[in-house]
Formats: sequence, structure tokens, C-alpha cells
Amino acid sequence: MDLKITKRNRTLIIKIDGEIDHHTCEILRGEADSALEKMGGKNLIFRMGGVSFMDSSGIGAVIGRYKNIQRLGGRIAVAEANERVDQIFRLSAVQSLIPSFPNVDLALEYVEGGKE
Repeated sequence: MDLKITKRNRTLIIKIDGEIDHHTCEILRGEADSALEKMGGKNLIFRMGGVSFMDSSGIGAVIGRYKNIQRLGGRIAVAEANERVDQIFRLSAVQSLIPSFPNVDLALEYVEGGKE
């Protein structure tokens, strides 16, 4: 798994490429939490177009970041989810908590502008 973390305003954007499983989700959790603390982010967007596989550990890592962002009073979204990830989020009902958008700009509009 490869992570690239950038920041726009108070929003961290984490681009994920590769597999999110029980081996890599610990890295995702650690990097996301550390970046939120160091970069002072309030909102979080996961760019998941490059995710080739995700199991229940990955779902847990995403839900955990959701809870952390909620505590900060921020918002979280998913952008660019491929068909495989989108299906996993639908089947696990993650999309009822974390909205998914076709691109980063729409996700940014949601997390920063508060649009439902």
C-alpha cells in the first residue's frame, strides 16, 4: 500500500494505492492519525481510486478515522472510489456514515462547505 498525504485548507487528503488489509491497515491508521495531529487538519478525504483490495480491517480503519474526525468536529468523505471499493462500502453500510464523491473537488465542497 502506498499513501500520499496532502493538505488543502483544514482538510487532509490521503491518496491510497494498493491493498488495505490486516497487514496494511495499521499503517493507514498510524499515518492518518499522525498527519491529522502534525498538519492540524480537521477534515479528511480518502482518495480510493487506486485501492485494489480492501477487507474488513480496512473498513475498520476508515470507521476509526470517522470517529476521530467526529471528535474534532470535522467531516470525512471518500473520493474517487472504484467500483470494488464502492460496493464494499455499500454492502457494509459505510456510505450511511461517510459520503462518497466522484472527485476530490466535490468531496472538498462537502467537508469544507458543510453541504449535505
